[in-house]
Amino acid sequence: MEPKTKDLIVIQIEKSNEKLKAARVLLKEGFVDDAISRAYYSMFHAASAVLFAEGITVESHSALKTMFGLHFVKTGKIDKKYGRWLNKLKDERENGDYDIFTSFDCKDAGDDIKEAEKFLEEMKKYLFRQHGIQFPQKT
Repeated sequence: MEPKTKDLIVIQIEKSNEKLKAARVLLKEGFVDDAISRAYYSMFHAASAVLFAEGITVESHSALKTMFGLHFVKTGKIDKKYGRWLNKLKDERENGDYDIFTSFDCKDAGDDIKEAEKFLEEMKKYLFRQHGIQFPQKT
């Protein structure tokens, strides 16, 4: 793997960590929809990192969802629950951001943040197993 490629993967994982931290702060302050949105973006950046490690780049959220499912979930490289979580949080993020009648509560956001934490950890494990890229233990 090219050093530049590895650097870009590390940056994506750092961005994922940052979004996860923001989600926790937003939930603590009662900004439920925004906490869910940041949890989704944590997953988005982690999924982008593993796709990029395989030489796959995407231009949209829908493409990321599709390519992640196609190259990681359907092939069995990543457990299907992670694909379900990514899809669920993408939908919740869109509903929370755009649908004024959608209502999430703190439990929803807390559960989503836990899923985002597990998702990030699994993507880091994959990157280590497949590409030898190491990251600090836990955010």
